[in-house]
Amino acid sequence: MTAATLGFLKKLLDAPGPSGFEQAPARVWRDEVKGFADDVLTDVHGNSVAALNPKGKPRLMLAGHIDEIGLQVTHIDDDGFLYFGGIGGWDSQVLVGQRVLLEGRRGPVRGVIGKKAVHQLKKEELEKVSKASDLWIDIGAANKAEASDRVRVGDAGVLDSAVQEYPNARIVSRSIDNRIGAYVVAEAVRRLGADRPKHAAVFAVATTREEIAWAGGGARTSAAGLDPQVALVVDVTHATDYPGAEKKQTGDHRLGGGVVLSRGSSVSPVVFDLLVECADREQIAYTIQAAPHDTGTDADAIYNALRGIPTGLVSVPNRYMHSPNEMVALEDLDRAAALLAAFARLLEPGTDFVPR
Repeated sequence: MTAATLGFLKKLLDAPGPSGFEQAPARVWRDEVKGFADDVLTDVHGNSVAALNPKGKPRLMLAGHIDEIGLQVTHIDDDGFLYFGGIGGWDSQVLVGQRVLLEGRRGPVRGVIGKKAVHQLKKEELEKVSKASDLWIDIGAANKAEASDRVRVGDAGVLDSAVQEYPNARIVSRSIDNRIGAYVVAEAVRRLGADRPKHAAVFAVATTREEIAWAGGGARTSAAGLDPQVALVVDVTHATDYPGAEKKQTGDHRLGGGVVLSRGSSVSPVVFDLLVECADREQIAYTIQAAPHDTGTDADAIYNALRGIPTGLVSVPNRYMHSPNEMVALEDLDRAAALLAAFARLLEPGTDFVPR
């Protein structure tokens, strides 16, 4: 990873873009891929596409969703406090005391998520789990009129935390799930632009609304628009190298231990075998994750789109998912981009994706 690509990653992670409100990170993504893609476009659902060799065969779709979990204002009371609902899956305990960045009427509005202080809680309240409905956002407004001048119902936001670099080439940030997927598919196209695939047309897609519609959303609509013959999805999966992790159910996946290849539900066995072949040939470290049910990713939507699209799922181990401080290893992002590029170069017009 170069200083320039790391800068792109940081800018992408810091751009606020909860599901349904992905415009800011999508603009960052499109501005970057213009430098090496043959064509860049977007659609009515906000999906962004970077095309390389668009007339080639077969048509390969690389998908990483660019949205993140967030918050949306549902009510403003007479004292200027904001009430909110979650966009995507939150552990409400994570929200208490966090700073918030809302996209207001005339620009960003900062606030803090409030709750009654511990000193004032009754014994029975101390033992209860905080719910989002028990919390509020304080933007420092004196009354409803002042708050309403800055924010309106329906405005969305994210927790106000910026990306940080940690030792051992690790990064910590909100939105890693799954801004890093959008980053990886862009980086795969960047690599392919320097060493083009002989045959395949490659369409990298930064998809929208995965966190609220992983069985549909932007992945399904963009797949219908592109009509690919094969697809690879990049997402995060739970790292199991932290204290108390249950490896018996989800496997042994470590930060810096390589990419994770899913096998099972919503994954083509042919595409899985090709990914393993590429990883072995390129000496890319990987582990395998069983997917006996839904994968909970865009792969579920793409695999079942149109007449069925042979799909593979490449994941990056991630600690502390759906929090303001998720953590991944940068080398795993490089490995994922290298694997996608190797897969694209392997494809030929006659590649058969029918399981035998």
